Amino acid sequence: MDNRPVADLKCVGPQRRMRLEKLGIRTVRDLIYHFPRRYEDRRRLASLDGLMPGNRVTVLVTVVGWEERNLRPRLTLVRAEIEGEGGRGYAVWYNQTYIKRRLPPGSRVFLTGTVRRRSLLPEIQVDDYELLEGESTGLNTGYLVPFYPSSAGLTQRWHRLVTYQALAEYLPHVRETLPLEWRHKYRLVPLAKALRDIHFPSEEEDLHQARRRLIYEELLVWELALAMHRRRNVGGGGGIAHSRDNTLVNTFLRNLPFSLTRAQRRVLDEIFSDMEAPRPMARLLQGDVGSGKTIVAAAALVKAASGGWQGALMVPTEVLAEQHFLNFRRLLGSLGLPVALLTGSTNRREKERVLAGLEGGQISVVVGTHALIQEGVKFRALGLAVIDEQHRFGVRQRAQLPAKGSTPDLLVMTATPIPRTLALVAYGDLDVSLIDELPPGRRPVATYVLTGRQRGQAYRLVAREVQAGRQAYIICPLIEGRETEEAAAATARARELQERVFPAFKVGLIHGRLRPAEKEVVMERFRRGDLQILVGTTVIEVGVDVPNATVIVIEGAERYGLAQLHQLRGRVARSSHQAYCLLITENNRGEAGRRLKVLVDNNDGFAIAEADLQLRGPGEFFGTRQHGWPEFRLAQFPRDLAVLEQARKDAHFLIQSGYLERPEYAGLKALAEEKLASWEV
Repeated sequence: MDNRPVADLKCVGPQRRMRLEKLGIRTVRDLIYHFPRRYEDRRRLASLDGLMPGNRVTVLVTVVGWEERNLRPRLTLVRAEIEGEGGRGYAVWYNQTYIKRRLPPGSRVFLTGTVRRRSLLPEIQVDDYELLEGESTGLNTGYLVPFYPSSAGLTQRWHRLVTYQALAEYLPHVRETLPLEWRHKYRLVPLAKALRDIHFPSEEEDLHQARRRLIYEELLVWELALAMHRRRNVGGGGGIAHSRDNTLVNTFLRNLPFSLTRAQRRVLDEIFSDMEAPRPMARLLQGDVGSGKTIVAAAALVKAASGGWQGALMVPTEVLAEQHFLNFRRLLGSLGLPVALLTGSTNRREKERVLAGLEGGQISVVVGTHALIQEGVKFRALGLAVIDEQHRFGVRQRAQLPAKGSTPDLLVMTATPIPRTLALVAYGDLDVSLIDELPPGRRPVATYVLTGRQRGQAYRLVAREVQAGRQAYIICPLIEGRETEEAAAATARARELQERVFPAFKVGLIHGRLRPAEKEVVMERFRRGDLQILVGTTVIEVGVDVPNATVIVIEGAERYGLAQLHQLRGRVARSSHQAYCLLITENNRGEAGRRLKVLVDNNDGFAIAEADLQLRGPGEFFGTRQHGWPEFRLAQFPRDLAVLEQARKDAHFLIQSGYLERPEYAGLKALAEEKLASWEV
């Protein structure tokens, strides 16, 4: 019943079907689970003599007569004289001459709109109406009226009508997913009532109870799917028990020009313990900017390779892949471990060599981008898959790299500190390791907010640091979703800085439109010190490691999220020299000012991440170009954290106790398996 095409509903024709598909609505169930974004209280009728300008009201009136006037080309005023409780008034529409036919004199009608006042009589600018008799459906007034998100050319009136019809057909056949004992435990209303009341609530309490039921079920299904995913990939055994012999790992660590921190050693112990167990590892490695996650990952890859297994590191950008490849080739090459690079820009001949080396087992470690999960990539013996900046990939893509092997270990890493709330949701199927210590000698980055008029101060600091033998980044303003414009703006800015501001220094440029080989040439020149100032976009956000860089100037700082600003700032927190982050903004008031002050006052990435979550919510926290955050229909964070934690406990109980296999839980299990199937490779 619920999987019937939405086109089967009698008021859905071909055009409306296509518009619904743009909203992701293809079945009757999709339509019913497309919940309202807000509600308008139209239960209380106003009196015409008590209307106040600016108020939004609903009135019951009789249409007395009509007038129509052309105010200017393509603007027609249609005005009805109305009569109701409290006297007379006017109702106005613009460019809707058909309304006179719909509401002839004598019509009794509910009008909803905003009050204006002209002379002595009130005037209502109408945006919705409903006849008291005749074509009335009772859906547009008299209760808490729903408004749906992104109607894609569909009117709210029609959306209410088709949803009402769908509910009338679907609810008598709805399959309850929570057994009676479970609903009693949490005082949850039945599913059919929740679905009716989320769309057409009579009272606020009905709406509240509908939300409670549907949010809990949504999060329970999510947590069940995560638990099933973990059990399928970890809990059943069948993994690789890597050798306990760490001779090669110890050689690797001794060759490093520094010693690991206590936190790094603790995390390595956790990872090695997982790798040596006969079940697949599934672990999230969190650590603030500069805490040394990459070295930990490298040691884990060495451990895998020392036993004859292959390792793969997948990262989100080619710049980062190339940098890791160069570092790994230098660090692992001396151990006799061949390292390869595979990205979308790898030329055909080199790609064929790498693919053959992976399939034949000659390559021990490969570093790459999404190219690693393409169909033609085959490993002889993949033993460890490492995914960096995991939140940019998502649950489905997280499964694709390990699927290249036979239950290999999985280590995912992020340099974006993720609040506990988000970690529970996005990574509920993973164990968590935390590097909570920075290498010794690192100083907090001194962070300042400057206005555009203070830009000269920023440039004087840059010049002072460069003259002292150090280097600087200047980041151009973010132009969301317009990479070509970003590149053009960065190119013009680099030219201006070279010619007018820093003619005595060498200024380089890097942006997303450069070819990978061009980016690597620029980065290598900057690493060697041939370039003293690097102008760029956010392609340098993650992973770029030049310890000699001590200043970063970020233009248009208000356009970035706090997590992204913290990542950018981390590019200059790489040595014992005092580092500076200068945030240039034209908007240092209101929320923008509060966000930037969090960064000025705090160098702790986790505290910053929590503040960012509170200010902007999870979707904005991860950013529109970062796709790892799951979309929920109703649940919101951090508001629903307590519900999430309870759902997580309940999911583990249902699986471990065997309750989920009982017949009365079949509907719930089916929903979780449907969610899990959407993640499968």
